[in-house]
Amino acid sequence: MLVDRIIGAFTFRKGVYAEVEHDTTFTAMAWVLVVGAAFLNAFGTGASNEVFSRLIGAGIGTVFTVIAFAVATFIISWIGKSMFGADVTFDEMVRTLGLAYVWNAVGVIGIVSIVSTTLSCVTAPFTFAAALAGLVAWFVATKEALDLAWGQTIVTVIVGWVVMLVISLFVGFLLSALGLGAAVLSGL
Repeated sequence: MLVDRIIGAFTFRKGVYAEVEHDTTFTAMAWVLVVGAAFLNAFGTGASNEVFSRLIGAGIGTVFTVIAFAVATFIISWIGKSMFGADVTFDEMVRTLGLAYVWNAVGVIGIVSIVSTTLSCVTAPFTFAAALAGLVAWFVATKEALDLAWGQTIVTVIVGWVVMLVISLFVGFLLSALGLGAAVLSGL
């Protein structure tokens, strides 16, 4: 069932988001998907060619990415409820956006850059395309959870993504000041 849902997210099957929105048992799995995808993305896009350094950076990056995800999810549900009158809970948003977040796992293909940095030129278009597909998945998931018009959905998601970006940049700059930024900033 989980694999079918992940395939549904990768193929933009709209009904999969309605399914997880109403499946209260999927909340923990949605968080696991976010943590797993965040770690794979951070590990694949890490700045270091040393595996241990990449693991440390990916671990730290994952913690802050999950925090940014939680805040963005809260903002999206809050905007949907307060500005547009949507009937949604935070957990429903976690389930739908958590499933849509699996697109970030594609970033793990960046690991081939350990072999040769030149290979980054090959993997970069794929990770960029996956990031765009992930954004589209967030639009579809949010529309399904909030039941809003497309214009309202787009505005709501963009605000949530800006919040995630601001948190990621702030954490990156803070860690840079502490000398930890190079390993983490690339993962965020």
